[in-house]
Order: sequence, then C-alpha cells, then structure tokens
Amino acid sequence: MKIISKDFFVNEEIRAKELRVVGEDGSQLGIMSSRDALNISEEKELDLVMISPNANPPVCKIMDYGKFIYEQSKKDKEAKKKQKVINIKEVRLSPTIEEHDISIKANNARKFLIAEDKVKVTVRFRGREADYSYVGKKILDAFYRKVEDVCIIEKEAKLEGRNMIMILSPKKA
Repeated sequence: MKIISKDFFVNEEIRAKELRVVGEDGSQLGIMSSRDALNISEEKELDLVMISPNANPPVCKIMDYGKFIYEQSKKDKEAKKKQKVINIKEVRLSPTIEEHDISIKANNARKFLIAEDKVKVTVRFRGREADYSYVGKKILDAFYRKVEDVCIIEKEAKLEGRNMIMILSPKKA
C-alpha cells in the first residue's frame, strides 16, 4: 500500500456515487459510477485520484499517484529555492553621536543594503534626552543622506517610546 497524502482522495477513499473521469493522457472518459472508474484504473494498474472534489460531479483522474506526489514535491522544492529571504539589520545610534561615527555606521548600513537586507535605524533616548526628539530626527536625516544612493525610506522616522525608528529598504535595480 502507498503512503497517501491528506490532500487528495485516492481509490477506495472516494465516496461520491458519480464521477467525471479523466484518463491518464488527459482525455475525457465521461461521467460514470465510482465503482466503474475504479475498475478502469485497476485494469490499467494506476490510481483513481479525486482532483476537484467541489465540482458537480467531482472530477477524478486516472494516474500514477506515487509519481504525481513525487513531482509535486519536486515543484515545491524548486519554488522554495527561488524564494528570497529578507533580513532586517539594525543600526543603533544615540543623540550624542559624532559625525564620524555616523559615517562609520552608514557604511555598515550601506553593506547591508547592497546585500539586499532592510535596515532599521534606531536612535535611543535615555533620561531627559527624550525631551529633545528633534535631535534624533536630525541624526536620522543625516544618516539617510549618507546612504540615499542605495536605499529608499520604507518607514519615516517616528518616535516609539524612548526610540526613534526609521526603516530603509534597498533600491530596486
């Protein structure tokens, strides 16, 4: 007996009285009882697989189910390979940061953006520094000017609690 996926009803699992049956070559065999369709598939030493259970009557296809599942898993793996995972890297700054330090952090962010990662730039306020949030906005603007050739602002600078956050994403080529 074959290992059966829960996605499809196969052979004896099909409970419908009448089925629209499609042959292994894609030809229409017509509407028939499930017993007749099962007999045809057994004569050809193949499986009867319900591919469209919501149709009226349900559509079944005569095919090699093991081969079908194998090809589906190959397609799924191939699709997974083509996915691009986007990481978010964080760069932390403080309101008292010097110009040279901003340049160094901007160069690091530039490397992340070139590698097609998003960058979350955070200015962290401590104590009374939070009263001067405009300083954080100036720092984030200066930071963006240093990397604007390789990125766009995905989320504008916004004060969230004691942090001012801006998210940058790489420019599309």
